[in-house]
Amino acid sequence: MSLAGRTIAFLAAPEGTEQVELVDPWQAVRDAGGTPRLISTRPGEIIGFRHLDKADRFPVDGVAGEVSAQDFDGLVLPGGVANPDHLRTRPEAVRFVRGFFEAGKPVAAICHAPWTLIEADVVRGRTLTSWPSLRTDLRNAGAIWVDEEVVVDDGPPAKLITSRGPDDLKAFCEAIVDAFAA
Repeated sequence: MSLAGRTIAFLAAPEGTEQVELVDPWQAVRDAGGTPRLISTRPGEIIGFRHLDKADRFPVDGVAGEVSAQDFDGLVLPGGVANPDHLRTRPEAVRFVRGFFEAGKPVAAICHAPWTLIEADVVRGRTLTSWPSLRTDLRNAGAIWVDEEVVVDDGPPAKLITSRGPDDLKAFCEAIVDAFAA
């Protein structure tokens, strides 16, 4: 599958993003010929995390509130506990996420990232997976939670791809490339 000519947004907080859940999907998009762009809630750079330890720094390409879903062909929400917890408290980040669903553009979320989807009010009636500790939150928000390595819910209004965590990255990366290429 080729993503040539496709630009994919990766939304991440300034700190707390699980680095492997950013880097592996980013590389999958790039390997498929797509252009990944890092969006955050402030300019500059973000700091990735390896669980609770600070890791590498990544330059931000755009700021939520200054870019919109119309600027991209799809969205990836990496996990990490602190990342979606920060994003769901920022109205501009929540609006950015909701914009992809309103535009019918595919969205991918891994690990704890569905917390941001809950805040964007886009999970009701959708089938998805996540890190197991989010199961009750997702069910309470009206989602159908399943324990699978990757789940593709075709919508409407937009395709939603979810995975449980780092152990599922291979399947997640394959699924997002397929979804973004369609």
